[in-house]
Amino acid sequence: MSSGNQKWIVLGAIVAGIFGLAVILYLNVRPEPGIAGVVQHPRPTAGHDNSVVYPYEEYPLPPPGDVHWDAWQNCGIYDEPVATEHVLHSLEHGAVWITYQPGLDAAEVARLRERVEGESYLLLSPYPNLQSPIVLTAWGLQLEVQEASDRRIEQFINRYRQGSQTPEPGATCDRGVGNPIDSTVQ
Repeated sequence: MSSGNQKWIVLGAIVAGIFGLAVILYLNVRPEPGIAGVVQHPRPTAGHDNSVVYPYEEYPLPPPGDVHWDAWQNCGIYDEPVATEHVLHSLEHGAVWITYQPGLDAAEVARLRERVEGESYLLLSPYPNLQSPIVLTAWGLQLEVQEASDRRIEQFINRYRQGSQTPEPGATCDRGVGNPIDSTVQ
C-alpha cells in the first residue's frame, strides 16, 4: 500500500473516531425530554418579607416562587390549607408542593397521600379556589393534572424535587412551621 493511501486511511479513521466520540458525547449530555404540560416561569424573585401575603382568592394556582416569609413550611401531609408564604420558602429549599381542590374525591386524595407519605421534600395540602383538581409546584415550575393516577406526577417529582432549579438545594424542609399529619425528617 502506498504512503498516500495510508494517509487517507489514517485520516478516515481519525474522522470516524471524532464523529463517533461526538455522537457518544451528545447522547450523554442531551437534555431530558420535557414533561408534557409543565409550565416554566421566569426565574422567580427570592427574598424574605414577612409582610407579603398571597390571598387564595387572587391566586387560582399557587405561586411558583417569589418573595416569601423567613420561616419555611415543614414538609409532609396537611389536611388543611397551609400558608403559601411559608411554602414558597420550602420550594426555595427544593420541595415539591402538591395541592388539590378541597372537594377532590377522597380516593384521589388517598392516592396522593400514598405518594407523599414518608418521602422527603414533598408537601401535600388542599388549596382553596384551585383552578385544576391537582397542581404540582416546584420553584419556577408548575404542572396541572386532572387525576392522581397521572404518570406525570411521578415524573415531575423525580425531576424537580431537589432539582437543578432549586435556589437553595439541601436546605432543610423540617424544623420550620406547621405540624403535618405525616412528616419525614429532611
